[in-house]
Amino acid sequence: MLDDLAALVQTESPSSDADACGRCADVVVELGRRHLGIDAERHDCGGHPAVLWRLGTAPTKVLLVGHFDTVWPLGTLAELPYDVRDGRATGPGVFDMKAGIVQGLHALASLEDTDGIAFLLTSDEEIGSPGSRRLIEDEARGARAALVLEPSADGALKTARKGVGMYTLTVAGRAAHAGLEPEKGVNALVELAHQVHAVTAIARPEIGTTVTPTVAVAGTATNVVPEEARVEVDVRCATPEEQARVDAEMRALAPVLDGAHLRLAGGPNRPPMPVSSGRELFELAVSLAPFPVRGVEVGGGSDGNFTAGVGTPTLDGLGAVGDGAHARHEWTDVEAMVPRPRLLADLLRHLTAT
Repeated sequence: MLDDLAALVQTESPSSDADACGRCADVVVELGRRHLGIDAERHDCGGHPAVLWRLGTAPTKVLLVGHFDTVWPLGTLAELPYDVRDGRATGPGVFDMKAGIVQGLHALASLEDTDGIAFLLTSDEEIGSPGSRRLIEDEARGARAALVLEPSADGALKTARKGVGMYTLTVAGRAAHAGLEPEKGVNALVELAHQVHAVTAIARPEIGTTVTPTVAVAGTATNVVPEEARVEVDVRCATPEEQARVDAEMRALAPVLDGAHLRLAGGPNRPPMPVSSGRELFELAVSLAPFPVRGVEVGGGSDGNFTAGVGTPTLDGLGAVGDGAHARHEWTDVEAMVPRPRLLADLLRHLTAT
């Protein structure tokens, strides 16, 4: 398993680099050929490769879901090389979520009967799955269950996820010389400051709704009144009703300064994954696991939001145990790489029986 993990981590695959993701897809396909004995289907999802194995001849009963893209740019491996030391595997993407891919392949390889199982791996999850969403939803429809191999801090299974919204708010103003005649301009940065306050007021943290301005850009030079400014906004909501409310209020934003104009792009990206979607699957996991299992509700989104959104019972967080997703210190617990795929294999046996 560690050899397989090394092969994946040492093949960098940032979401933004389709060629790099293609090279990683080649490694994934070869690992699948070795462990599963069959070739994978390859799909082009808006320029991002996806890999799909259909095992057996029966219609899909259980869909395994994962991704091999990472948040790390090319060259990170030289700074953070793959390493195994003191029971921890480290390196870019080792926890989120290349160890989960390895565990999934080894779980499948341990089964006597895999008829009715499909395993889908995509390469645009870290940027919201814009190209692969339709494929994920199509493969999940009608399945008895979707099992998501996202990583797990402290080994907890994810029983619910908030829905995700992704917005870009752009302000158009009017440029002018900042020293000679600033009054002739419309300062897009000042307007953006007003809008950031308005955006943050949409949040309702008391019920779990967060609306967070994240990345902002404005201006071209220190002596020019900014003609344009832009802010990215991250939204997390626990219910579809809250997603709709936030979306409506984002679209109702109005400029404060005379002559300023607003343009909003984006919207809800992932629907919420409610506790009800995976309750029975979680109870089954608890009954099968030879180790203590607990569930958590989290704010982060995954492709499990999409499988739950089409009505397929979904259990998430079945991948690697460790910590540090999207952080330079990310690591995977090597010892946990044995019992976790055993639990996954037992779940698959029960869910594909009859």
